[in-house]
Amino acid sequence: MRPRLAAEIWVKAHIRRCSARAIPAVLVRRGDETAGAVLIKLNRLEEGCSVLSPATGLDGGRIWLSATGPMPVPEADADAYIARQVGRDPDLWVLEIEDRAGRHLLDEPVE
Repeated sequence: MRPRLAAEIWVKAHIRRCSARAIPAVLVRRGDETAGAVLIKLNRLEEGCSVLSPATGLDGGRIWLSATGPMPVPEADADAYIARQVGRDPDLWVLEIEDRAGRHLLDEPVE
């Protein structure tokens, strides 16, 4: 298993990565600084939203899966999903990324 950054550091770094590419990203919910999991609300505005959840890939690295299905859902549905997850895990972090094209930079290597 690969070592992981503390949740707070990862979230701050990802917000900066998005900002450097002119992709709006804001912290919606702050969780536990070290052990909290992170959900990404990818808001494509008129197209709808997807909620991305982390998982471990076959190589042990982090991958992101759409927890709300393969197609964008209405924002209210995405928010309801997030609320249910927060009810189960109060340490959860939520980061919202707004981009009409659906860019989130989660699949790009950190350089």
